[in-house]
This record gives sequence, structure tokens and C-alpha cells, in this order.
Amino acid sequence: MPHVDELETMNRQQLLALWQDLFDEPPPKSLSRPFLRRVLAFEVQARTMGGLPKGFITKLERAAGDDAPKRSDGLKPGGRLLREWNGITHVVDVTEQGFRWRDQTWRSLSAIAREITGAHWSGPRFFGLNGRAGR
Repeated sequence: MPHVDELETMNRQQLLALWQDLFDEPPPKSLSRPFLRRVLAFEVQARTMGGLPKGFITKLERAAGDDAPKRSDGLKPGGRLLREWNGITHVVDVTEQGFRWRDQTWRSLSAIAREITGAHWSGPRFFGLNGRAGR
């Protein structure tokens, strides 16, 4: 596995090959090199460092309490959604209570999409879960 620093010198083909190796599937089409590098750097670092300690996510969710918004049933806790919008990569984690974005738990992906874009969006569509994720 390459070191995170090595990603900066990799060309697009090398980044795509690394994606295939790490995720055992081809990357989504049309991802920019900077975005590929950010996702791959996160994954390489997470695998190298072993991720969060076992039980830590459960403790965080428990600390959020029962009043936290509930997530939709289509996604499993532990999932992660990534979307690049206007040069900024947005990362949304799926939890038992909802969706975690910018240190806040949200009830719906649509609310997060509206916050990111300033316009009305279907959250699942914005994050590429159904149909095309671009206007």
C-alpha cells in the first residue's frame, strides 16, 4: 500500500488502479484527480492506522441520545457518502440516528443537500443514490 505522500505524484491512471485495488471495484466515472487523491488518502490512512477504535462509534451514537434524528432505511450505519460541490468535498456519515455532516446530525439527506447548494435538491439524488447526481 502506498504512503499518503506518494498519492500527490501519481497520475490519473495510477490513481484509478489504486482505487480498483483498495475498493475491489472501478471508481465512479468523472472524478477529478484532486478528489480521487483525497478519497484515496483517507482510505490509505484509515487502513494504515486501523480506523477508529472498536466501540467508539457506538459510544458516540449513544452519547447523541434518543432525541437524535433518525436516518432513512435505505442506508446502513457506517456508510459514507462523498460529494464534490464547487471544489469542496462533502463527507456524510450514515449513523443509527441519521446523517452526520459538519459535526451535526441531520434527519435527511435533502436538508444537507439544500445546505450545501442553497437550492432545493433531492438528497439521495444529490449524493448519487438514485439517478444522476448533477443538474
